[in-house]
Amino acid sequence: MASSACVLAAAALIPAAPAFAPVAGAIPVHTQGPIAGFDADMSNRIAAVDAYLGTRPGITGYVMRDRVTGGIYRNGNADTNFWTASTIKLAIAEDLLNRARIGAIQLGPDDRALMESMLATSNDNAADILWNKYAGIDRMSFNNAFRANGMTGLVPMPPTTSLEQVKLFPDWGFQQCSPADLDRLMDNVLTSMHPDDRAYLLDRMRHVDTNQHWGVWGAGAAMNPGLKNGWSDEQGGWVVNSVGFAGPGERYTLAIMTEQGNQGGYADGAETTTHVAQLLFQGR
Repeated sequence: MASSACVLAAAALIPAAPAFAPVAGAIPVHTQGPIAGFDADMSNRIAAVDAYLGTRPGITGYVMRDRVTGGIYRNGNADTNFWTASTIKLAIAEDLLNRARIGAIQLGPDDRALMESMLATSNDNAADILWNKYAGIDRMSFNNAFRANGMTGLVPMPPTTSLEQVKLFPDWGFQQCSPADLDRLMDNVLTSMHPDDRAYLLDRMRHVDTNQHWGVWGAGAAMNPGLKNGWSDEQGGWVVNSVGFAGPGERYTLAIMTEQGNQGGYADGAETTTHVAQLLFQGR
């Protein structure tokens, strides 16, 4: 968390993390045989996830990657664009660390505190300060880096709430991307960052506040997960997203985004994202 009192005071009121029970019962058998890049057990787990999503409210897209076998599974909505909500803060943190590593910027103690608050509690005020400080004169420095770091389908959206906000285009809070974009972002963090910066960022993702103990967190403590979640009540309904990793050596990555529309709310989206991670990874 940030040590700055002004950041703590400005932290937004956010929903508490719902409580979830462990997965119970047998996982259905995938009758079509193993999915390319995955063994029979994981193929069955993927089949169980797809069946589960058919019962859930809203629209959900996800991408799961096995970094040992090279297997990548993308469901039918993997390329659908959703509001990023606060998952984009992972991309902000990666870019700040990358720029500091090559000497393009200098991150002082206050910047570090803001970045840690942005990751730990998803502090919006901290993200605002960092964005406005490091977005550049044309405000495109972050977005250019996001695309270079794998988010090739990311689309900055013009704010519509006020003329003053329109002048601030692009802004981190008005971005859309797909689960495939978040999958590539997470893979970029794991494969392209300087080892010291990567270790720092993964540690921060493993030590998020309890308000983010859902989504990929559903993999379970034995899988030592780390994540960045995002949730927002948009005009079209709640968007609830999670991106992160799980398993020894961060073997698995998962990017999942769900738009509830008029069918559900925050708790429904958090339950969906968490149970997907449970089905995929618990007991693996």
